[in-house]
Amino acid sequence: MTGSKFRAGLIQTRAARSPAANVEAVAKLIGEAKEAGAEYVQTPEMTNIMEVGREKLFSAIVAEESDASLATFRELARKLSIYLHIGSLAIRVTPDKAANRAFLIDPHGEIVARYDKIHMFDVDLTGGESYRESRSYRPGELAVLHDLPWGRLGITICYDLRFPALYRALAEAGASFLAIPSAFTKQTGEAHWHVLNRARAIENGCYVLAAAQGGKHENGRETFGHSLVVDPWGRVVAEGGTEPGVIMAEIDPAEVAAARAKVPSLEHGRRFEMIEPLAEPTHLRAVRGPA
Repeated sequence: MTGSKFRAGLIQTRAARSPAANVEAVAKLIGEAKEAGAEYVQTPEMTNIMEVGREKLFSAIVAEESDASLATFRELARKLSIYLHIGSLAIRVTPDKAANRAFLIDPHGEIVARYDKIHMFDVDLTGGESYRESRSYRPGELAVLHDLPWGRLGITICYDLRFPALYRALAEAGASFLAIPSAFTKQTGEAHWHVLNRARAIENGCYVLAAAQGGKHENGRETFGHSLVVDPWGRVVAEGGTEPGVIMAEIDPAEVAAARAKVPSLEHGRRFEMIEPLAEPTHLRAVRGPA
């Protein structure tokens, strides 16, 4: 019944370079989440592989219709009778480009929503840490929502977190829950992970569900972990550490209505125009007089 409470399970992993090994590890944790009562289970970004090397990435990934990990997850969702949200898989879409694609699978094993990550992580961090996601991945162009039995879910991925207009649009379109599966770097996570997730929850009066990769990966990358469930008032109600595991939380959609009743900012938003600065300060023009 829409609006009823439900239990969510976030899967925290440390993906390696082998999709088969990653799927085996994740499937075990999904089973544990189901045993703990989860009706909705979310995995992190890059559930099937953690690889920044372009040649190694493309030697390991395939098109969606040929992806064995997706087939395994579909069967698992059906077997366990859960909504299984695969935070993202690396999916080959052209000979030289992949999609960072999320899949929402229903309890019958059917894919009911897909979302391709819109914002590409192209950054240079201190200490020589550098990423160029756009070299290998094609950005998405569509925001995606889907109705769960308990309310509407807005689907996003990792770096999207830094673009609040996307979450505002999802909330204005009726989202009560914002999914932000991620593989945040340790460096950026320590500085920004908690405050950004809490901000997205507060400013939109939504639950945030953010499964994360955590720890030192086989390819040398280090991710922050700390999978989070944040309620619509901005309170962290469940959090992981850096080790693989399952983070459980009870989600009460009534909290969404309560937060929005206290601070109805979604109703108060207004469109506006921008007045740009004049090319020359007005007081200088007055001193100079007419040309």
